[in-house]
Amino acid sequence: MSPIVHPHHHAGTGTWSYVVADPDSREAAIIDPVLDYEAASGRTSTASAEALLQDVREHGYRVRWLLETHAHADHLSAAHWLKRQFPDAVLAIGDGIRTVQETFRPIFNLGASFATDGSQFDRLFAADEIFSIGGLRARVIPVPGHTSDSSAYLIGDALFTGDSLFMPDAGSARCDFPGGSAATLYRSIQRLFELPDGTRVFVCHDYGPGGRAVACETTIGEQKRANIHVGNGASEADFVKLRLARDATLPMPALIIPAVQTNIRAGALPAAEDNGVRYLKVPLDKL
Repeated sequence: MSPIVHPHHHAGTGTWSYVVADPDSREAAIIDPVLDYEAASGRTSTASAEALLQDVREHGYRVRWLLETHAHADHLSAAHWLKRQFPDAVLAIGDGIRTVQETFRPIFNLGASFATDGSQFDRLFAADEIFSIGGLRARVIPVPGHTSDSSAYLIGDALFTGDSLFMPDAGSARCDFPGGSAATLYRSIQRLFELPDGTRVFVCHDYGPGGRAVACETTIGEQKRANIHVGNGASEADFVKLRLARDATLPMPALIIPAVQTNIRAGALPAAEDNGVRYLKVPLDKL
């Protein structure tokens, strides 16, 4: 069964967010929503999230799920804000988020009061857990390697890969974050390659390599044939060599510090201090 998929591109971070709906019941999920954040001023905005909200309202959808593929390092999540708009929706992520929280709690010195049991989310998905969006069958496929909490969502015939796979001409995600592993990512991708060739693939990021227009949709068959990192039968050893060499040249994501400490809280910003202002921490000489 095919869901209706509405892609939304966030140009500032190259992120694709999705509204995914069952055409019969009109139930829907929102995947990887973005909270706008201006690093120079520290200002936040919900403009991009409001576009998702408008899409939902225009089509008469009932949002049942707010899904995160992982705790992103390149954008702040709008899931917490959207949860307030859809209080009955379930905010969910893979259960590997607990490992990510344990890793970053000391880095940001969040203290014992910051829970590392994933309780900031409504639901933690186990590997291969099944859920539904109206009449659509959905499955959680763990795809660790980029991060230890990465999950892909197979909803009907549509696969939402998170940061495991990019468009074929862009390859794959970096693996040099805490908990990352190029060998693990290769094996995760091979599991995705077991899906039927006609499976629609929707990526979480695209930056228009070579100047082409940004894109978000491909297929498993096209990924297997043409992905520049793992396609055409690339071996694990070759992928690991390529990935390690490329990762060594990459700068830290511009928003990793505000993004990670927000996203391990399920998109909730820190509580205001006694002056009514919220603050994000910048750990010096740590990352």
